[in-house]
Amino acid sequence: MRFLPSTLRALTLSLLSAFPLLAQGVDLTVNHVGIAVGDVPRVTGLRLNFRDRALERVDGVNVTVWSPYEEGGTGIVRGVALGLPVTGAAYVDGIGVGVLGVGARHRMRGIGAGLAGVGSGGQLQGIMVGGLGVGAGGDVTGVGIGGLGLGSGGSLRGAFLGGLGVGSGQDVTGLVVAGLGAGASRDITGIVVGGIGAGAAGNVRGIAIGGVGIGAGGDLTGIAIGGVGVGSGGTLRGIAVGGIGAGAQEVRGVAIAGFGTGARNVRGALVAAGWNRLDHGTLRGVTVSSFNQMRGVQRGLAIGLVNYAEELHGVQVGLINIARNNPTGTRVLPIINVHRGE
Repeated sequence: MRFLPSTLRALTLSLLSAFPLLAQGVDLTVNHVGIAVGDVPRVTGLRLNFRDRALERVDGVNVTVWSPYEEGGTGIVRGVALGLPVTGAAYVDGIGVGVLGVGARHRMRGIGAGLAGVGSGGQLQGIMVGGLGVGAGGDVTGVGIGGLGLGSGGSLRGAFLGGLGVGSGQDVTGLVVAGLGAGASRDITGIVVGGIGAGAAGNVRGIAIGGVGIGAGGDLTGIAIGGVGVGSGGTLRGIAVGGIGAGAQEVRGVAIAGFGTGARNVRGALVAAGWNRLDHGTLRGVTVSSFNQMRGVQRGLAIGLVNYAEELHGVQVGLINIARNNPTGTRVLPIINVHRGE
């Protein structure tokens, strides 16, 4: 048994002497083709390493235990990047899979999947699935699914699902479904569904559905449905339905609400159970509500319990009809009031 201490010492010295070689890598390739173990810069085939620092390019399969060092994230993987549990590179073209996560410094293109997440400091292109989230500093194009959320500092183009939310620092184009909310710093074009709401600082075009509300800082074009309300800071073109209210600076279409609607100018129809209000503009079309308050010019038909118009050029039908531009004896009439003059 006396040989054991000397054998252990010899084995320890052998391992220590091998560490520098492992750090530099054991290159078993021929003209870079084959198998390499360690931080071998270029491999076509299979490369196994703990953590990349010197990676230049792998065409094939790159397997790592951890993400690259900060100064080692300039490499390219074309094929499969496999993380046990984490992997990454500057560019990943193909399939990137990490037991916990996978990331790219500049771009990932293809298929990415991670139990925790998938991310890129630049672009994501393809199909990306993150157990917790998917995120990119640039654009995301393709299909993205984030267990909690999905976000982009650039634009989103494609189909995206976020358990809690989906957000874009620029535009959203395509299909978005979010458990709580979806939003864009610029425009949304396509179909967007938010469990609580959805909105854009710019325009919304297409179909938008929000459990509580839908909002656009600019124009809203298409169909918008909000459990509580729908609002646009610009022009509403299409159909808007709000559980309580709907409004825009200008309506060119139909606005429907459980309680009230409002606009400055209308070409189309306002329909509400409680109160429709025109704010010193012109209505050309139809307004139907318990109280139609046209503080401006009404050109068309008003149906309600009480109808009021500062300047009527059309017909009012209701219990009380007030047209302030009519002659004194016909300014307030029951059942119907008409003004035919210009």
